[in-house]
Amino acid sequence: MSTITNEFGSPPARLLLAPMEGVLEAVMREMITEIGGYERCVTEFIRVSSTVLPSRVFYRLCPELKNEGRTASGIPVYVQLLGSDPALLAENAKVAVKLGTPGIDLNFGCPAKTVNKSRGGATLLKTPDQIGLICRNVRDAVPVNIPVTAKIRLGYDTDECFDAIYQAAISSGIDELTIHARTKVQGYRPPAHWYRLAKVCQSSSIPIIANGELWSPGDIAQCRDASGCNAFMLARGALCRPDLGRSVKAEFEGRHVKPMEWPEILELIIRFMDANGDRYDKRYAVNPVKQWLVYLKHYYPQAAQLFAQVKRISDPDELRLHLVARGLPLAA
Repeated sequence: MSTITNEFGSPPARLLLAPMEGVLEAVMREMITEIGGYERCVTEFIRVSSTVLPSRVFYRLCPELKNEGRTASGIPVYVQLLGSDPALLAENAKVAVKLGTPGIDLNFGCPAKTVNKSRGGATLLKTPDQIGLICRNVRDAVPVNIPVTAKIRLGYDTDECFDAIYQAAISSGIDELTIHARTKVQGYRPPAHWYRLAKVCQSSSIPIIANGELWSPGDIAQCRDASGCNAFMLARGALCRPDLGRSVKAEFEGRHVKPMEWPEILELIIRFMDANGDRYDKRYAVNPVKQWLVYLKHYYPQAAQLFAQVKRISDPDELRLHLVARGLPLAA
């Protein structure tokens, strides 16, 4: 069978939807995967520190477990675990599998200070052997038909230990590895150093997924050329442009799809607002909506106008009325 190619010069890209605490969560996953383009999602991290967690914790961060671990549109959602104790992470992975997750993802990339102080996330980049041990324990603990994946960065302070980090993860027996092409210290500041992934892609026995500074189909094409990857994890770019996944898939398949227009985006914002009203205390329900508007304004100027109008609103009912009554005319 021939491989599909196009003006981008490669087979169609594989796209994964990343988690982002507080905004790229279950409701957002459902909306974005409905639009299309993604083959997999990952939950916000479940922090594992001292115990095997009860089922309610997994259901809270991954309500898709009640739907065979898939979004309403059928896209699988892997449960992501964060911690430093190999045996405890393995036991919690067993719980997630029992509850129905289609895969386990391990977080070694989160740069948050509170997480790193408790020996979670990116701080483990300082100890590649521990990363390998965690991956191996989790891989051995769950059935072979359940994929185990991990996410790393290039390093903590520098990328001098990058080879040791990715080799430890790959040699553990995991199924795929996502690499955020920056160190912990570099955080989210551009640029992402996609070229550092090229050696990994050439030598790896498992798929390598690129992450970082992927805002458009053009960015993904450049990342592919620099890294050799054909799988990409999208995060902030997907929040700025909810149809980014669909657009990327179309570009890589030689098709054109019309970008979503502001009235369609506003409908999603109202839907997100309504869902947050059920999920959050009334005092906090407006915060994720405002956070999303900050991302959306990078692609939709109407979002910047709307944010300026609602940034001081703290009551969710008032915000919803504003979205419906004043948001719609902005599209004119």
